[in-house]
Amino acid sequence: MHTTPLAGFTKKALLTAIGTVSALSFTAQAETTVNAVMHSALRALDPVSSSATIARNHGYMIYDTLIGLDADLNPQPQMADWDISDDGLTYTFTLREGLTWHDGTPVTAADCIASLERWASFDPGGTLILDHLESLEALDDHRFELTLSTPLGDVIGLMSKPSAMAAFMMPEDVASIAPGQPLPNQIGSGPFRFVADEYQPGVKVVYERFDEYEPRDEAPSGTAGSKEVFVDRVEWVHMPDMQTTVNAINSGDIDYIERTPFDLLPLLEHNPEITADVLDPLGMLTLARTNFLHPPFDDARIRRAALLAISQEDVMAALVGDPRFYQTCASVFGCGTQLSSESGGESLTNGGSLDEARALLEEAGYDQRPIVLLQPSDVATLTPQPMVVAQALRNAGFNVELRQMDWQTLVSQRASRDASADGGWDMIFTNFGVDSTWSPSINPLLIATGLEGSWFGWPTDPEMEELRTEFALAQSEEQRKAMADAVQRHAMEQTTLIPLGQFQNVTSWRQELSDIVEGPVPVFWGMRKAD
Repeated sequence: MHTTPLAGFTKKALLTAIGTVSALSFTAQAETTVNAVMHSALRALDPVSSSATIARNHGYMIYDTLIGLDADLNPQPQMADWDISDDGLTYTFTLREGLTWHDGTPVTAADCIASLERWASFDPGGTLILDHLESLEALDDHRFELTLSTPLGDVIGLMSKPSAMAAFMMPEDVASIAPGQPLPNQIGSGPFRFVADEYQPGVKVVYERFDEYEPRDEAPSGTAGSKEVFVDRVEWVHMPDMQTTVNAINSGDIDYIERTPFDLLPLLEHNPEITADVLDPLGMLTLARTNFLHPPFDDARIRRAALLAISQEDVMAALVGDPRFYQTCASVFGCGTQLSSESGGESLTNGGSLDEARALLEEAGYDQRPIVLLQPSDVATLTPQPMVVAQALRNAGFNVELRQMDWQTLVSQRASRDASADGGWDMIFTNFGVDSTWSPSINPLLIATGLEGSWFGWPTDPEMEELRTEFALAQSEEQRKAMADAVQRHAMEQTTLIPLGQFQNVTSWRQELSDIVEGPVPVFWGMRKAD
């Protein structure tokens, strides 16, 4: 089969990748090893302080959670069962028998309390619980109680969600470290152990089966149920060139690709030894975010004009191309979720509305100052969106500057709060898993507390915060749905974010692998590998 190497991939890098894969193949002969290429390299090992998806994936390998989320997005007991008092204020958690840390010590209620407190200091959903917390105390070594001052309708949902930070349980001495300090070790109670002496940051991560792990009896589903491991080792190897990665799975040098590039799928779909499929049907919401701190996007009318100029179909055709793996979706929560609503975003899914966009720009007195869009040059799932949006904005009358840089530089620059003329930015682009956006409580893009807590762009919107609080306090599904609709409409009116569509990642694996668990997180328990 003829293939063309991607530009910029050096001969030295190619030989290094091939050598790494060959070494992996040799290791696999001695034991059952799954060799996987994940969507990015692992550098941050703290899945609670880092919102990086790869850090979250790492967390699920070595840590466990009190509550899991099955493939139908229903919370299920994992490390603990729970009871809720009739007044909705007290949650009593009981740890199941047989839970031990990787160092052999038992998991206790004190460990879980320290872990929940640490998680709540980083996660928006956890912070919401903390804001209404009366007490969190151990009843004995296996039971603890969480008591609220005001009933919240989504406590169990917040504790079971797999993103933007999952509530991973850690030993008390680890969870109690000061904020900003690195974790002293990678000891968890999950189904795999982290092999520290084989870790090469950004290059390779190794996990070994934790033989003392006691799985649940239920079948594996999402992040819930049995997490029994049937392989000896899992090795994540970073291969920066996806053409090389695809060649490696075709040849059998690797077993698994977490996210297969859409343009390279044809190289795998005709190979009978490869399965390429969607494991997470909800997928990812891709979006644009404006900078609320400086003109022109400090004006809601100009933000709305940008939204009206854009056609999601144009964006998704450029990003994915294959309609099997994308859909237009104007919901800030993502489509296919219980709270999905597209109110106020109809133009996005109907081809845009340039006339309305131009009228709003004229009404707002847009002065033709350049707006700076940051474009990552090295992330396939983020490079096309800025180009398509830039042209749409120009068509509406915006003066656009597209500023290209690698992703690591962009991540640094998006933290700048300066005006774009002084090195800052006006619009950035990103992707969020729908599992981290599906409600007003957990969606970090809806936090509107300005510089003190909002995601990049830093909106200040007291009305949005009131709506989010009302949602959190709602006790019935009908109330929650009504409040989610109100949040959606307000987000579109204020253009808190610009949804650009929803797409599903395609995972590929060789026929030697079986029993792949479906769900929002790529997991390696339940998986089997034939000799």
